[in-house]
Amino acid sequence: MNESFLIPRAIQTTDWAIFVFIVSFVLIALARSLFETRFAEFSRLAISDKYIKVYRDNSNLMSWFNIMLFVLHLISLAFFIQLALSGFGFAHKGDWLLFIRIFGLLGVFILSKYLIEKIIAASFNAEEFVEQFNLQKVSYRTYIGLLLLPIDIILYFSSGMSKTIYFALIAIILLINALTYAVSLRNYQNALLGKLFYFILYLCALEIAPYYFMYYWFTKS
Repeated sequence: MNESFLIPRAIQTTDWAIFVFIVSFVLIALARSLFETRFAEFSRLAISDKYIKVYRDNSNLMSWFNIMLFVLHLISLAFFIQLALSGFGFAHKGDWLLFIRIFGLLGVFILSKYLIEKIIAASFNAEEFVEQFNLQKVSYRTYIGLLLLPIDIILYFSSGMSKTIYFALIAIILLINALTYAVSLRNYQNALLGKLFYFILYLCALEIAPYYFMYYWFTKS
């Protein structure tokens, strides 16, 4: 009696995840159908920087294409964080409330960081440079989010994944992020030299400090 009662509950816990995955695929389908040429260039971002060169205008940062892929990035990253927490024994991967919290925190964190960057950029008269720099970072990070989605699906519907797999995936993601950041710095090295003080301030205040405080908060909580 108890077993038959628990089975439907176990099935229901996956319903929200399936729904979110469907939403993710809908976002991909919309981005691909509405922006066919742009999506084709974006999909080759790992082997070609043509997308970065073609869509480097500041107006592209808040385009619907980027907004859809940004939401997809949040979904992929939030799922991966929850799966990693589950893999390390700190959470349950079927907890939909936890996913909403992580998704919301990530969204608030990234958008707050973006607004602070805008304020600092305006103070140093570097708005155009920051918009282009952010556009390039967003492009690479949303691309990582796109690649992360199938990994999330495999991890979510698999059981018994070892911690080594999660450590390896985290290391790979951090390495890819570091490499894409280095590429962005290389592409804008001439502009950075002209705004070196701003860049040092930006690096310390918005690229190092937030992640340090997040690490401190997670380890102490």
